[in-house]
Amino acid sequence: MNLNLASPLWVPVKALLCRTITRRRNFTSTAITRLADKGENDESELLVVVGGGAAGVYGAITAKTLAPDLRVLVIEKGRFLSKVKISGGGRCNVTNGHCNDTINLAGHYPRGHKELKGSFFYTHGPADTMSWFSDHGVPLKIEDDGRVFPVSDCSSSVIDCLLNEANIRGVRLERGKSVLAASTKPDGKFLVKVGKQSADTSESVEATYLLIATGSSQQGHSLATKFGHSIVDPVPSLFTFKINDPLLTALAGISFSKVQAKLKLDNPSQDFSNLVQIGPMLVTHWGLSGPVILRLSAWGARHLFSSKYKGHLIVDFIPDINIETAKSVLKEHKLQFSKHKVSNSFPPQFGLVNRFWRYILDREGSSKDTLWASLSNNSLSSISDLLKHCTFQVTGKGQYKDEFVTAGGVPLSEVSLKTMESKLVPNLFFAGEVLNVDGVTGGFNFQNAWSGGYIAGTNIGESASSSSRRSSKERKVVIGL
Repeated sequence: MNLNLASPLWVPVKALLCRTITRRRNFTSTAITRLADKGENDESELLVVVGGGAAGVYGAITAKTLAPDLRVLVIEKGRFLSKVKISGGGRCNVTNGHCNDTINLAGHYPRGHKELKGSFFYTHGPADTMSWFSDHGVPLKIEDDGRVFPVSDCSSSVIDCLLNEANIRGVRLERGKSVLAASTKPDGKFLVKVGKQSADTSESVEATYLLIATGSSQQGHSLATKFGHSIVDPVPSLFTFKINDPLLTALAGISFSKVQAKLKLDNPSQDFSNLVQIGPMLVTHWGLSGPVILRLSAWGARHLFSSKYKGHLIVDFIPDINIETAKSVLKEHKLQFSKHKVSNSFPPQFGLVNRFWRYILDREGSSKDTLWASLSNNSLSSISDLLKHCTFQVTGKGQYKDEFVTAGGVPLSEVSLKTMESKLVPNLFFAGEVLNVDGVTGGFNFQNAWSGGYIAGTNIGESASSSSRRSSKERKVVIGL
């Protein structure tokens, strides 16, 4: 293996790209020839990007666009843009289109909601992201809940666009290798060791800029600590809840358009104000899922980790109806349908399905054959209480496969959010989930990646462009002499 930038780097571009539904671009395996053969100067500055995910590729494209003479090399040990491929069930939830106000947008990040209220999203927010993809041939649509998807409903449209733009700009993509080590030289440049974990050989390259965009992998955290950064211990975020209730899991597939869910954990000294969420919920074969549960898991990620993912979930299945109104509705239904079995008839105002209504009756202890006329006032009160305050025991977590996210990483206090540059090491940048930032479900985690990648790429590109102009002037002066 040889990563000397004067030697060929082979990039299997075709293997990286998914085929879109509406249009297929044809790419072939391409040899990246010597930079000198492409008209680039081997002495020009080099940016090494560690990680070929959304933040890394977007940052690389941005930097190369602003500084065409800058050499840009992206190192990815797996597949490029692998999370983009599976996001949103394979459709790619690009961003969220209902949060253009930066303060409101920042409120969707359990880690980062305070720090991101400043210039971060103002510099490059959801509208900027949507404009970029639209301008590069990916029409987008905003769904009712604010999630933004390509019109094609296929993540390959986004992958194709990004890799095609990287190819056009001359970004170098190297797959199947890792950055094994990196350090600073006395002149301030970076010595980056690249190779395969399983191989004995490796190659070192000298870089002017280093962008770490490795997501939540241990690789990025390890590199960060080598440069003196600390790491907030990573814990899972965005997961479903396992519920120990056979009667409930028998209802798998039932969904609720709007519930209010409150998570109670055994630590009264903590602030649990964000552990109350309103939104859709879904019953699964192992417990509960849906946006309201995923948001609770994100806001409660560290609390749940500390409690070993055990606690109590209190669900209000009729959040728009107060308990006294619920009792009145049940009494009125009792008078109107006195001769009907309680299992076959229930108030339509509650918006429930029959299977779940029978579950409530089982929880309350009423026989399915009981007539409405036979229900006592105490039973009506108990049913109302269950609909408004139904308690479930959380016994563990499941994994939300579409958008698994980790809380933790490099503390935001150690990075300038105006540039994404390390406060400890000049020309070292971070972007994406390697930082201690994570959002709730709905396109917010990708927006963090686009914003961070853009800001880092912009500052690297502007610095490289300025350096290139200085070098050009110096060469002219030498020639003039």
